[in-house]
Amino acid sequence: MSQESIQLKRAYDEVEEADGYRILVERLWPRGVKKEALHCQLWAKEMAPSKELRQWYQHDTAKFPEFQERYLAELADNPAKEKFLQTVQEALAEGPVTFVFSSKEERYNSASVLKAWVESQS
Repeated sequence: MSQESIQLKRAYDEVEEADGYRILVERLWPRGVKKEALHCQLWAKEMAPSKELRQWYQHDTAKFPEFQERYLAELADNPAKEKFLQTVQEALAEGPVTFVFSSKEERYNSASVLKAWVESQS
């Protein structure tokens, strides 16, 4: 993609200038966060896991390997993927990009899978 990188950040963490172009990568808006406080340039809910997959996973880290496999399959078939990848590439050309997520689990979440998938598409 570019020399800039994609960062991951919880929706509840402080917004910083170094975040660059912020993309909310959740299907549901983060609980208790006002839209003006999140400072996201894009809400890419169409790139988040399906409702069914999200409900099946329920942030059970023991299920993460299968969740990752299922989510990658969803991404492969996602009709919005080309436009999303283009948007991310264009933003990375200008500076850093931050995928904003709401999970308490900072490692085993959909944003980390999406980040790895986007980076593998370059």
